[in-house]
Amino acid sequence: MAPMKATVNCDMGEGFSLYSIADDESLMKTIHLANIACGFHASDFSIMNTTVELAKQNDVLVGAHPSLPDRQGFGRREMAMTPEELTSCFVYQVGALTGFLKMRGMPLHHIKPHGAVYGQIARSEELARAAVNVCKYFSTPEQPVAFIGLAGTQHEKVALEEGVKFIPEWFADLDYSPEGKLLITKTHAPVTHDVVEKRVRTLLETKRITTNDGGLLPLGDHVQEVTICCHSDTPGAVGIAQLVKSLVDESNQAAGYKV
Repeated sequence: MAPMKATVNCDMGEGFSLYSIADDESLMKTIHLANIACGFHASDFSIMNTTVELAKQNDVLVGAHPSLPDRQGFGRREMAMTPEELTSCFVYQVGALTGFLKMRGMPLHHIKPHGAVYGQIARSEELARAAVNVCKYFSTPEQPVAFIGLAGTQHEKVALEEGVKFIPEWFADLDYSPEGKLLITKTHAPVTHDVVEKRVRTLLETKRITTNDGGLLPLGDHVQEVTICCHSDTPGAVGIAQLVKSLVDESNQAAGYKV
């Protein structure tokens, strides 16, 4: 079994006005990819601007983190939307972030949907196609925009059909059900470093996902690249991200990958 190339990503810029939700400065020093909130579940024009600048200072690749329009629920409550509405919703948000990237001469690297809509898109082919195709609207021949999502779901299937680069994602600080469903919660429970390390090592060494009943499910033997998410609003997020980054660096170095 060929080893996977791995990166660490984090959802960033999720404050609003004078309120902050995470230590973005410390997290940005630890990750490879930043998924920046675009205003519908968190963030505003000032925070977006500051977060993009922070990513540039730390040589972090930037992706858009669009959400359902539900700031009160932090984008973690499902909402009925047609594919056409979802396309417009995402184009609006990604366009806003792209403006700040252009200010600093930075490319848009990827799109990763946030919260509840991430799960909805994983299940619905129509919604997945609406979301994945937004990557095409912001791609150039020199800089194709990737889609980050769950392997083995409509995320991966539709991206493959649409010719959009797909980067499989796995979550270090969330649980998976025995059936392999990602359990998206409105607030994130604390998770110990021992649990995180065991999960990450299992994933990187065996391509298996640890479920909340102690079982193991295959990520997919075809998967050659994975990005590991550490949420900025999980208690102890900086320490978790630093641990995951050290495990990823160890794995990449052993496999001869440069990130």
